[in-house]
Amino acid sequence: MNNKEGNNKRGGSRTTSSRPSSNKPKPAMQKRAQGPKKVKINTKVAEVASDKVEKKPNQAPKRPKVKDEIRLNKYIANSGACSRRDADIYIQSGNVKVNGIPVVEMGYMVKPGDVVNFDGNVLTPEKKEYILLNKPKNFTTALDEGQEFRNVLELIKGSTTSKVGAVGRMDKNTTGLLLFTNDTDMIRKFTLPTNKSSKIYQVSLDKNLKFEDLEKINKGLVLDGHRVYVEDVSYIEGESKSEIGLKLRSSNVKVVRSIFEHFSYDVLRIDRVAFAGLTKKNLPRGNWRMLTEQEIINLKNS
Repeated sequence: MNNKEGNNKRGGSRTTSSRPSSNKPKPAMQKRAQGPKKVKINTKVAEVASDKVEKKPNQAPKRPKVKDEIRLNKYIANSGACSRRDADIYIQSGNVKVNGIPVVEMGYMVKPGDVVNFDGNVLTPEKKEYILLNKPKNFTTALDEGQEFRNVLELIKGSTTSKVGAVGRMDKNTTGLLLFTNDTDMIRKFTLPTNKSSKIYQVSLDKNLKFEDLEKINKGLVLDGHRVYVEDVSYIEGESKSEIGLKLRSSNVKVVRSIFEHFSYDVLRIDRVAFAGLTKKNLPRGNWRMLTEQEIINLKNS
């Protein structure tokens, strides 16, 4: 019995030790508590692994990159059709095809030789360039003036590798804003007599302009059988009455000269100070600059 009792006691001790034994998970808890330490130790490995993952997007794509390929939205913007942002909208709407297949993928790359159809029109791959020059005297847009006067193209040398032309003509004595571009549609647009964009000229005369002549010019006149519409004509504030501001739609400087010669005034100087919303602000005489994307859009809509 004593043995049994002893066994029972030992057995009981095992039974009664169930509570302490319930604390046995504590070491396991401690092991789990140590788990984060191992994770911390392994964070370096994780960081190295994450670095490898982050580097993948910057690695070269699986397919070899084609020389001179370009994003589709940039290709469209370079063609002068619209801005990159608007191009993305056209692409998403399914209005852009490459080689006859609609493309809605953002970031699609156009390769040399691809035919891009934008909203029903095939785009030309050449990037459209738009350069604004503040022309000085003694440079001309004509190519047959001999060596006495230099061509205006000398003034924008190095601005682009594209073959650009001047929008309208300027003789050696005319100064001010002159636009150059390889966009033949824009050149044609601004040389049409129906173009509605305004140009502002400052005209220097050999004598004061009579007020009655100013009124006649303001009403418009007929030159060589063509009606000339003048939007505004006025004396320039703070200047003599031989300095005149003239606003009209024609980009033909000869028309400006003819208006005043019609009333027996000799024109000494013509300076174009504004062209279809573009001004000479921050553009010193003899300097040029590229038009901004927004300015190009404004010109297309003017």
